[in-house]
Amino acid sequence: MEQFIMKGGNPLVGEVTIGGAKNAALGILAAAIMTDENVVIDNLPDVRDINVMLEAIQEIGAHVDRIDRHTVKINASHIKEVSVDDEFIRKIRASYYFIGALLGKYKSAEVPLPGGCNIGSRPIDQHLKGFRALGAKVDVVRGAVVAHAIDLVGSHIYLDVVSVGATINVMMAAALAEGTTILENVAKEPHVVDVANFLNSMGANIKGAGTDVIRIRGVERLHGTEYSVIPDQIEAGTFMCAAAITRGDVMIKNVIPKHLEAISAKLLEVGCEVIEFDDAVRVVGKPKQRPTNIKTLPYPGFPTDMQPQIAVTLALAEGTSMVTESIFENRFKYVDELARMGSNIKVEGNVAVIDGVRGFTGAQVEAPDLRAGAALVIAGLAAEGYTVVDEIGYIQRGYECFEEKLQGLGAVIEKVDSEKDAKKFRLKIG
Repeated sequence: MEQFIMKGGNPLVGEVTIGGAKNAALGILAAAIMTDENVVIDNLPDVRDINVMLEAIQEIGAHVDRIDRHTVKINASHIKEVSVDDEFIRKIRASYYFIGALLGKYKSAEVPLPGGCNIGSRPIDQHLKGFRALGAKVDVVRGAVVAHAIDLVGSHIYLDVVSVGATINVMMAAALAEGTTILENVAKEPHVVDVANFLNSMGANIKGAGTDVIRIRGVERLHGTEYSVIPDQIEAGTFMCAAAITRGDVMIKNVIPKHLEAISAKLLEVGCEVIEFDDAVRVVGKPKQRPTNIKTLPYPGFPTDMQPQIAVTLALAEGTSMVTESIFENRFKYVDELARMGSNIKVEGNVAVIDGVRGFTGAQVEAPDLRAGAALVIAGLAAEGYTVVDEIGYIQRGYECFEEKLQGLGAVIEKVDSEKDAKKFRLKIG
């Protein structure tokens, strides 16, 4: 079983380049099957969720050509199957994007209910509400969403809760519906905007992405395009926290600083130096860091996907911090693992009260999900001695070459798949 083993104590110093946004790329890959012409997408992250999505696209009959590690050409003109039932696709949350894409193009879709990280309840009722408002008949049959429509017709849809997935999914279906759809109370995340920009590059008519109201004028067909995925704000934020927690100095390149403002603001409050450039951000950690309070909120608020990483950083600040998780109810599972390393965190409901400690000590811990796994790695890099992180398959779902990028900043970390390799690492490092 693969593990990360590391010896902590080194400040991270140097430059790291951020890859494409996984969450944007998943929506964009689903939308790519909505035309019969060639679509070329670059700046794709080479991570498990993306590779599973590409396998599923191939499985339903589209032609997928990996031009290089980060570029793919998709031609969906030969899709014969609107039923996506691939054993892999059940494991990723974004499988539901096939419903909007297939329903938009073929007026029919059958897609298994999604999996992904167990970080709390993520119902898809808003997706189904949106599809029904466009005129589709939607049922859940034997664990799959089955949707059919004679025609999709534009509608005025108000989402009861702000949902990134529902916003993207309904937007895709509406792009090929007759007439105008007005989507209200929508998500404003950067990856929502990126999927809208991608659809527009294919000939869709979508206005207002990034605001509370999106207006979509349906078009008859979409055409081919070439498109580059935006940088990953969560990967960037993770390296920002890694610089802070190890008291390092890291230049994080290929980012959109505006997407990182909520994270930058909190690191400034903690006492770090944060310097913004056109497409980079530099974070300098300080020996003494202050506590702060954080509440996760939809964009442009503090991202829920950055909550574990900022919490482990605050666990080494001087004083008491409070972190309130308002998006997912099951997102503090890493707290018990972090306690093995000497943290002092009490969770009451959706609030974590963090009393800062002087330092962590290395331990064997287990990644409970994608972002918490990354947080435990950066905690290990700040700890005294050796830390082993198990279940790193979660981390590989969303971070490309994580250990290699950390090594490039001076981290003493390796991926091993046996106790023998772990012993070798210990002997080599001493």
